[in-house]
Amino acid sequence: MARIEIPAGSAPCEIAAVPANGTLRRIVEFDRVSKIYLPGTRKEFTSIRNVTFHVEDKPDVGEFIGMLGPSGCGKSTVLRLIAGLAPHFPATTGTVLVGGLPVEGPGPDRGFVFQDYANFPNLSVLENVAFGLECAQVPEKERLERAWEWLGKVGLDAKNDADKFPYQLSGGMNQRVAIARTLILGPRIILMDEPFGALDPGTRQNMQDLLVALWKELEATVFFVTHDVGEAVFLADRLYIFSPSPGTIFKQMAITPPDRKSVEMQAVPAFQESVREVRHLLDQAGRSSPTDSSPA
Repeated sequence: MARIEIPAGSAPCEIAAVPANGTLRRIVEFDRVSKIYLPGTRKEFTSIRNVTFHVEDKPDVGEFIGMLGPSGCGKSTVLRLIAGLAPHFPATTGTVLVGGLPVEGPGPDRGFVFQDYANFPNLSVLENVAFGLECAQVPEKERLERAWEWLGKVGLDAKNDADKFPYQLSGGMNQRVAIARTLILGPRIILMDEPFGALDPGTRQNMQDLLVALWKELEATVFFVTHDVGEAVFLADRLYIFSPSPGTIFKQMAITPPDRKSVEMQAVPAFQESVREVRHLLDQAGRSSPTDSSPA
């Protein structure tokens, strides 16, 4: 089970102390990373400045990292630096390591789920899910069998949905296809950039529950960007709050795991108090200057 159990005496989704630095292998590490776009021009823009953090590779557990902050504070830049995606990659200064090695570009160890689904319109649902396996030259029979299995894992009806095309699906169904296409490759790191931002509240909560269930199975490290405070509190083991641009980590905190589904957590007092506290910290971060911002 990927989720850490709730410590004795703690409530679900309660803000907790960040664990002391351990001795486990670091799966992702940023050391004083800054990114400047169009340097030396009139349009020069600093997205992030001196971002430093590390995430350990916890055996048989994984960790869910939530990322909150105002628009333009560099959260998506951080994801794309981990993924090795241009033009955000490479960093202007500082070091980005994945598995102890410098990032040199995209790789199968990292999967990316975008807000806009990015499904191929000319491929069927089954073909979309199997696409990465085809690129990896997995034999057709095996990749289609695995794609069929993953349709069920993300809550789609394989019999009725496999031959449909993206235009025939709702937003929630399209996102399920995109998640299946990413997770079928078994990445050690899953990068998610507001994947549920365009969904209605009910569908969004269902997708949150689905994501927790899949994450428990994969035991991967997840970086999840969102603007929804409740979503971040429900999903995250650790939460990074970013200051306005140029973004840096204003505050980080640990959050105990939930013990029930997303819709049920809304009424839990500890959850409500954590949401209020995080909103207060976001307000503080919004009033801070870059020189005031430092992780605590």
